[in-house]
Amino acid sequence: MTSFAEITTIGVGGHIARFIEPTTRVGVIEAVEETDSKGLPLCVIGGGSNMLVSDEPFEGVVVRDARRRITVPDEAAPVEGEDRTVHVNAEAGANWDDFVAFTVSLGLEGVEGLSGIPGTVGACVVQNIGAYGQEVATSVESVEVWDRETKTTCELTPEDLHFGYRSSALKTSMYAAPATPADRFFPTPRYVVLSVTFALRHSANGTVGFGQLAKALGVDVGARMRTTAIRDAVLAVRASKGMLEDPTRYVETAMIGTKREENIIADLRRLADGAASTGRDHSGLPAADYDRHSCGSFFMNPILTPEEAAKLPEDAPRFAATLPDGGEGVKTSAAWLIDHAGFHKGFALAGASGRDGVRASLSTRHTLALTNRGDASSDDIVALAKAVQAGVRERFGVALVPEPVCVGIDLRP
Repeated sequence: MTSFAEITTIGVGGHIARFIEPTTRVGVIEAVEETDSKGLPLCVIGGGSNMLVSDEPFEGVVVRDARRRITVPDEAAPVEGEDRTVHVNAEAGANWDDFVAFTVSLGLEGVEGLSGIPGTVGACVVQNIGAYGQEVATSVESVEVWDRETKTTCELTPEDLHFGYRSSALKTSMYAAPATPADRFFPTPRYVVLSVTFALRHSANGTVGFGQLAKALGVDVGARMRTTAIRDAVLAVRASKGMLEDPTRYVETAMIGTKREENIIADLRRLADGAASTGRDHSGLPAADYDRHSCGSFFMNPILTPEEAAKLPEDAPRFAATLPDGGEGVKTSAAWLIDHAGFHKGFALAGASGRDGVRASLSTRHTLALTNRGDASSDDIVALAKAVQAGVRERFGVALVPEPVCVGIDLRP
């Protein structure tokens, strides 16, 4: 019996009553529709990188799309005239970094800054993933979905999707309030993604759109560089923070075939060559790096009103942002708040040690990641998350909202 611990990057979660991997578009729709018709809990999962699930058994159906085809409907070469747009379509089950590697190899610009983010193409639009000056929203042309309400397929445009900071209409359909599940459509949105069409630009060069990335490349923000160089730099920066998933997970039975072999090999080489590698395990693979056993960034960067932001210390990061109601807001750094509330890299709760050491802690390289050090339970991760939330609220009066989908777990701020 498959468990969430086997198919999530943080490696915790209970056993699943029924786990289905449809290999056709019709199969995905039928699996979702059958589950809904029976009134069973439904969880459509991608790479499992943005989920924290209770250790209790999941008495429902988990659907993981096994379709991973990526195609280019347009000619890859630029058409006549000045329009250099190239459309690329990917099925929802395609590994996200497989997609990025594919587009960069074709000489396409638009998602290179999103290299190394774990998960799938289908999940990327739900979350509106973003990093290093790019968001997936800027490259999405359309999303084909199954509407669980009307029981029809339809095409959603970016306008329909209402993309926001780590948000979309797909994601908001699951919540009544931040981190509060809606009565329906949780933990799976009303609209189940079937495929995504991206509009990318035929160019071997991309724009360096983020200060940290520019520093790593030794250029100014706004500089144009080869997308291959940008991708390599992003992967290196993410690796230095422990924000790349552990590639050794893809040799496990439940994960075999979910990522292209050549990209797994490249990831294993990066792990073996990096300073974080601590030797080899019994199989000859690089030893697991527990800083990578996480949900990635666990808390979203808070967006505050100007009045709330004014109460923060003068040296707290501040960035222009838009509030959910469309008003002017100020985004600050969750990592900064966590660190300055006294939760430093590697922080673990007293008494949270297991037989072989600490079970759960903040990453030793990044305060925004909560990590499973090898034998953590979901309760261990939840206790750590709640302690961080309480500490930041007490110190700064700011409520931290978890970024992962929390199933069977209450982490409302």
